[in-house]
Amino acid sequence: MLLGKVIGRVVATVKYEGLEGVPFLMVQPLNKNQQPDGKPLVACDGTGQAGEGDIIYYEGGREAAIALEVTFVPVDHTIIGIVDGVHLNNEGGKG
Repeated sequence: MLLGKVIGRVVATVKYEGLEGVPFLMVQPLNKNQQPDGKPLVACDGTGQAGEGDIIYYEGGREAAIALEVTFVPVDHTIIGIVDGVHLNNEGGKG
């Protein structure tokens, strides 16, 4: 799973069959410290509930395509869930 932040919406007037009703969102990938990590990308919202400013987790590749209600549609990234919080252990520590 990958961590990201929703930074906007994408509006598509025509969608591939099977993606009707699935929101497209702009996502800024984040590292473990919740800092930007790479270029923004477009992801399908598999939750249907993510919104701007939400921290989310998402999948890419084949896993993204099977995470939607209609599987194996042509997508690169799909939002799997909304993150309630991120807690890191001390550097070098365990547990």
